[in-house]
Amino acid sequence: MVLSFTSNQFPKRGVQALLYLALALIVIGVSFYIFVELADEVAEQEKFALDRRTADAVASMQTGWLDTAMAVITEIGSVPWLTAGSILLAVCIFFAYRRKWWRLLYFAVAMIGISILTKTLKLTFERQRPDVLQQHDGTGFSFPSGHSTGPIVFYGFIVYLVFRSSMSGTAKWLLNGALVLLTLLIGFSRVYLNVHYITDVIGGFALGLSWLVVCLLVLELSLWRRKRTA
Repeated sequence: MVLSFTSNQFPKRGVQALLYLALALIVIGVSFYIFVELADEVAEQEKFALDRRTADAVASMQTGWLDTAMAVITEIGSVPWLTAGSILLAVCIFFAYRRKWWRLLYFAVAMIGISILTKTLKLTFERQRPDVLQQHDGTGFSFPSGHSTGPIVFYGFIVYLVFRSSMSGTAKWLLNGALVLLTLLIGFSRVYLNVHYITDVIGGFALGLSWLVVCLLVLELSLWRRKRTA
C-alpha cells in the first residue's frame, strides 16, 4: 500500500490505494457504529437477549477438557502476556525496520491507546460482570472486554506486518488465519468462563478493530508521505 506514483504505475496502484482506503474507512465506520450501539444500550442498563441465549448455549457445551483449554487460551489475551508480547514484537520491529521507525511508533500508539481507551470506558460504563473469578482475570468492570480490545489490536498488528512482509501468499494466509482464529477464541473464552457477556466481547472487538484500522491507516499514510518526500 506504500506507493511510488510514476506515470506507468499510477492508474493501477492508484486505484488499488483508493480501494484500500475505502475498505479501511468502511471497517472503521461499521465497527465504531456497532460499538456505539452496544455502548448506548449498556449505558441504559438494558438486558440483551443475545447474552442470555449465548450463556445458555455455552453452558450446554461445557466439559472438563474444554474448561482447561479455555483457561489456557484466555491467558494468551491477558495483560501480562500481551505486555511481554508487545515488548518482544517491538524489539523485532526495531531490528527489522531500523531506518523506518514509523511502524514501531504506531505499534506503541496502538497498544498504549487501546489500553487507555479500555480502562476509561470500563470506568465510564461500570457494567457488572456475570461472575467474578480472579483466577481468570475476571475482576473489575465488564464492558468492553479487555481480552477482546487488547488481542485484536496486538494480533491484528502482527497480521498487518505479515501481510506487508515478503512471505509467500500461502504462508501469509495460514499464519494470519491462525492469528484471527486465536483472537476469536480468546474472546469466546471470556464468555465460556462466564467472566464476560457476549456483548462485552463484541463491543471489545468492534472498538479494538476500529482503533487498529485507524492506527494502520495513519501509519500507511505516514509511510507514503515519507516515501514521496525521500
